[in-house]
Amino acid sequence: MKVLIVSQYYPPEAVPLPADLARGLAARGHQVKVLTGFPNYPTGRVFPGYRQRWRSVEKDGAVELHRVPLFADHSQNALKRMLNYFSFALSSATARRLSSGADVVYVYATQMTAGFGPWLWRVTGGRPYVLHVQDLWPDSIIGSSMMAGGVKERIISGVLGPWLRSAYGRASAVIGIAPTMVRTLVSRGVAQERAHLVYNWADAGEPVTSALPSVDAPRAEIVYAGNVGDMQDLGTAVRAAHAAADDGVVLTIVGDGVARTELQALVAELGATNVRFEEPVQRERMPEIYARTDFALVSLKDMPVFRGTIPSKFQAVLSAGVPVITTVQGDVRGLVEADGVGLTADAEDVASLTAAFRRAATLAPDERAAMARKGRAMYDTHFSRESGISSIEELLSAAAKGTSRGR
Repeated sequence: MKVLIVSQYYPPEAVPLPADLARGLAARGHQVKVLTGFPNYPTGRVFPGYRQRWRSVEKDGAVELHRVPLFADHSQNALKRMLNYFSFALSSATARRLSSGADVVYVYATQMTAGFGPWLWRVTGGRPYVLHVQDLWPDSIIGSSMMAGGVKERIISGVLGPWLRSAYGRASAVIGIAPTMVRTLVSRGVAQERAHLVYNWADAGEPVTSALPSVDAPRAEIVYAGNVGDMQDLGTAVRAAHAAADDGVVLTIVGDGVARTELQALVAELGATNVRFEEPVQRERMPEIYARTDFALVSLKDMPVFRGTIPSKFQAVLSAGVPVITTVQGDVRGLVEADGVGLTADAEDVASLTAAFRRAATLAPDERAAMARKGRAMYDTHFSRESGISSIEELLSAAAKGTSRGR
């Protein structure tokens, strides 16, 4: 099978799933090409060693990688962010020749605009595509601070709504990453037989068996690792950690993003000496981070769209065998509470998260170890990379053979 993967993000950006899928399919004997942008996430600056030009071809093992230019940005400026999304949509759409040689197109839709080219190609007689929805649009952008405001929301909904319905309808299959998301997609017109649940995955390394004591020997070393953005609601986490400082709670934020400077200012304002910042690390080094972690924080703001999503860091934490503290409502909270893999708190609620941090500090080692074991068991059952790739491979094969068709 010849597969074209379209994704705005690809390593060296810290978005591993498209590369995992590309390499996994290639290892199974498929011919894989990737259409992506020049790396700039999450800083909004093109990575050192890259210079944007109209076409750039690289090799990632057996995978052929084609980069197209885009407007690099990851700021809170609504116009610039939209230029980032739509510039990739337009530049990738000009690469129809890549799709012509494929049997099927896979779209990694963190932004739904990544699906514009495959949709346009399909409308004009091109190859079938499978849409892998990571964030529901327009919900996720309407709810963000950069898009706040009634006029902006009406314009975005009015423009994107009809196109989204067409993009869903033309897809041979639409994948959601959480049960609530799949139900929402069906409610928005995706045919039940074309809506599929495939959980995102993470690397399945050896689980951490013990936490290394830090210099200050806290009773609970809590780590947040990932994008430091507005939607992650880390301001609440900083305030909660500060409130729980006397309980031996230390919060370490590992990563970068548009909210980091603001958070550092908040830490200074509060005098929160138990909150630390570390630079981003490659995912290969994450075991070093988790080896000194008692609990990993997975947080998002309280928005309806997030109730139907599962952040990729959740799977990574489970794989590492680290107990979770989460403020993500909906599916994530339900999984954590049902399987006993960690602690939960209400989103955007300092008092609730403070209570969870304090609870984490008082848990006995055997209780923490039990949570860690249950988390790894959940990963092996629901979130392994091999099972995820197999599910997507099956959907791509059906689309390529014409047994799963969009309108």
